[in-house]
Amino acid sequence: MKLDILAIGAHPDDVELSCAGTIAKEISRGKKVGILDLTRGELGTRGTAEIRDQEAAAAAEVLGVEVRENLEFSDAFFTNNASHQMEIIKMIRKYQPEIVLCNAVDDRHIDHGKAAKLISDACFLSGLRKIETIMNGDSQNAWRPKHVFHYIQWKNLKPDFVVDITGFLDKKIDSVKAYRSQFYSEDSKEPETPISSSNFLDSITYRAQDMGRLINTEHAEGYNVDRYVAVDSVFDLI
Repeated sequence: MKLDILAIGAHPDDVELSCAGTIAKEISRGKKVGILDLTRGELGTRGTAEIRDQEAAAAAEVLGVEVRENLEFSDAFFTNNASHQMEIIKMIRKYQPEIVLCNAVDDRHIDHGKAAKLISDACFLSGLRKIETIMNGDSQNAWRPKHVFHYIQWKNLKPDFVVDITGFLDKKIDSVKAYRSQFYSEDSKEPETPISSSNFLDSITYRAQDMGRLINTEHAEGYNVDRYVAVDSVFDLI
């Protein structure tokens, strides 16, 4: 299956929190989108890996993505080395995305910046023909995504460009709320974490509003880039 967009996150819920509005918008326009989680988030304070598996599946259904896979890397302890790169390369070659969305280049959680570099490196290496990979007994063709865009997470990084997601914020929030073990609930008996407060849940809206304010729309999501974004015409800009 060829995808238009492959959204990759270090943990289940990274994608939903950061670029679900963009995903929902592009799916509404007929694009094929998939999600790849690097870990099961097994070291998270709240919930379990099994619960998060179920929540990730529910979130994927809310968004309407074509596929969601998990590489089951070790949470917090995965590294940017050949073995981890090769597993991501196999996924990139399997789905041949035009665009990869992935973790923030710098963030509070150490896995996020680490994943950003790992994924970016794997996207480059995936285009090298002399790197051979086999999946299900078949050799894979080299494939390099046209673009790698890093979504913004905890830190308020300055975006290189922003995507208008007006009309898709509700779907984004619904996908986040699929992770019931992780976020605010009056009835929860789980320990408090930086993302379990009502303020954090509210921040999904007010951050999208603030990003939208910058481009004179209701809501938006920001991205950083590894290389300059080009347009065919200045009239392509909104």
